[in-house]
Amino acid sequence: MPSFMQNHASIDKFRYTDAIDNPREPDMSYHIYGIGNALVDKEFEVNDDFFAKANIQKGMMTLIDEAQSEALLNTLLTHSELKKRACGGSAANTIIGASYFGAKTFYTCNVANDEAGDFYVADLTAAGVDTNMTGTRDEGTTGKCLVMITPDAERTMNTFLGITTDLHHQHIHFDALKASQYVYIEGYLVTSETSRAAAIQVREAAQQHGIKVALTFSDPAMVQFFKDGLNEMIGAGVDLLFCNEQEAKLFADTDDLTVAIAHLQTVAKSFVITRGSQGALAFDGQQQYQIAPNPTTPVDSNGAGDMFAGAFLYAITHGHDFARAGQLASKASSQVVSQFGPRLAPEQHAPIKQSVLG
Repeated sequence: MPSFMQNHASIDKFRYTDAIDNPREPDMSYHIYGIGNALVDKEFEVNDDFFAKANIQKGMMTLIDEAQSEALLNTLLTHSELKKRACGGSAANTIIGASYFGAKTFYTCNVANDEAGDFYVADLTAAGVDTNMTGTRDEGTTGKCLVMITPDAERTMNTFLGITTDLHHQHIHFDALKASQYVYIEGYLVTSETSRAAAIQVREAAQQHGIKVALTFSDPAMVQFFKDGLNEMIGAGVDLLFCNEQEAKLFADTDDLTVAIAHLQTVAKSFVITRGSQGALAFDGQQQYQIAPNPTTPVDSNGAGDMFAGAFLYAITHGHDFARAGQLASKASSQVVSQFGPRLAPEQHAPIKQSVLG
C-alpha cells in the first residue's frame, strides 16, 4: 500500500474517532438543509483507453453493484494511485461548500455502521455540517463512488449506492428543516424509490412551512432515464432549480436553449443553468443574468457544479442578488476545476469570497 494511503488512513482515524466521541447537537437555525446520497468518493487519474478496456462509458455516472465496485477498485489500484478520498455525494459537496463560505447547514443522509461510515460522518462534521448520522447507524455497507479523471479533466463515475438507497422519511430531521431558509434536494435520489419518496416529503414539508425549495438535476443520466421521477420530486414546482445546459435541454426534449429556458420557467420560479466555458445563465424570476466564466486550466471537473450551487446558495441566503451570487459561484467552481477533488480546501473559501463579495 502506498505511503499516501497509510498517512491518509491515520488522519482519517483520528478525525472520525473524535467526531463519534464528541458529536455536535444541531443548533436548529440553518441557512440550508440538504438531503442527498452519502458516498465515500475515491478519485483516480486514468487515460481514455482505460474505459475501453474496462467497458466503462466515459463522462457518465453509472450505477454498479458491490461486487463490480470492488473489482473496479482493485483494477484502479493496480492502474494508478488513489488521488483523494472524501465524503461525497452531489448534495454533500454543495452543503460543505456553503458551510465553508459561512453558511449554517444540515445534511440528511444515510451511511452504515462501518469504517467508511465513520470516515464519512467525521469528514462531514469537520466541515461544520450538522447531520442526522452522528447517532446510531444501521448495519450495512456505506456507498462508494469511484471517480475517474481523464487528461481532458472530464470525470466519469461508477457508483455503488449501498445503504444510501435506504434513505427514507425516518432520516428526515423536521425540526432542522423547519428552521432553515432553503432546503436543497439532490436529483440522484430519484434512482431509489425510498429516497425519492423522502425527497418528495422534504419538499412537501418545506412548502408547508414556507421554506424555499432548491433542487438540482445532478447528472444528464438522471434526466434521460428518470424524468418521470424527477417530475414527481418537482411536484407543482420549486423555488430554485440548478442544472447544466445538457440537462436543461434533455428535460425540455429540445436542442434549443431558448425553448429549454421557457420550459424550466413552468416548473421553477428561478433557475441557474451552468454552461461550462461559457459561464452560466441565471433567472431570478424577473430578470435574466449572464454569468461570465472564470478562465482556468482544467484539471478535474468533478464537483464543479456542486460547488457552483453551494456558493450560489451561500450568497443568496446572505442577502446577495443572483448576479453577485453567480459571480461568486463562477469563481469558486473554476477553482475547483483547476485542482483535483470535488471540493476546495477550507482555507481557499475566504479569499474567493473576499474578492467577489468584499
